[in-house]
Amino acid sequence: MKYASFSNNDKIPLLGLGTWKSTPGEINNILKEAVKAGIRHFDCAKIYNNEKEIGAAFHEIFKEGLVKREELFITSKLWNNSHKPEDVLPTLKQTLADLQLDYLDLYLIHWPIATKKDIVNPKEASDFIPLKEIPLLSTWNKMIEMKKLGLAKHVGVANFSIANLTLLIEGSELVPEMDQVESHPYLNQQELLTFCQKNNILFTAYSPLGSRDKSKPEKIDLFEDTVIESLASKYKCSPAQILIAWGTQRNTILIPKTVSPSRMRENLDAVDKFQLSENDMNQLNALSRNHRFISATGWMMENNGYTIEELWG
Repeated sequence: MKYASFSNNDKIPLLGLGTWKSTPGEINNILKEAVKAGIRHFDCAKIYNNEKEIGAAFHEIFKEGLVKREELFITSKLWNNSHKPEDVLPTLKQTLADLQLDYLDLYLIHWPIATKKDIVNPKEASDFIPLKEIPLLSTWNKMIEMKKLGLAKHVGVANFSIANLTLLIEGSELVPEMDQVESHPYLNQQELLTFCQKNNILFTAYSPLGSRDKSKPEKIDLFEDTVIESLASKYKCSPAQILIAWGTQRNTILIPKTVSPSRMRENLDAVDKFQLSENDMNQLNALSRNHRFISATGWMMENNGYTIEELWG
């Protein structure tokens, strides 16, 4: 496995497993199969509503001796309704209790968006709290405190633009250690990636394989892109392996979701066994068209204090 390194030389595997939409009934077997396949990095979040089941699976995995806690890299995230500084510590403690862990390897602010404490999924403008009332810096400074308390070894953000990252960099004692954002060849985020690299911020790509959700109206499938299909044929591998090789060769961390043990092993092989040529990398880079599968437009409501332009910069 290849790794990226934090400033203190702690390492994070370049390939992890996303747990979004993994249901309680299947998550135990998925995690065990992932560990057996060789995956050591797991991406979780409170909003995924499965951390108790994940915690039970981790408990069994450690009890059975499949791996030790220190061999895994585990991430979770602070949801939008817990941005008030006084809510950060109890929310993290609840996450640790649910996951049956003493600490997280990485804790992220999930979105630069705040909602009222009793609102999990906002439906109207009054559900939101403008950032002028709960500044991102006030939440971020509490995240730094979580690191100082040893409850999270590293802290960072997700879905933050260059503007929002700059706000934290200039206004606090600690540069965010990670930005987790959507990234794939149709949204390569090169400007943001370059900014992160210049500022010693690691970069995690979610939805690195795009979205194969056929219920979505756009029905855009990266696996059917002619360039990606052609490269898969050239390298005698799957389209997913081309996408993973492209992402890891950019030194970005990827957290694809799969429930298939064979695909988990294929994904790991793409990190360790494939090397795309410079020309092939350039072909994939040229596919970028600023297409987001996770647009967040549903949260943009009149007079709620947020705009899509401010969110994505």
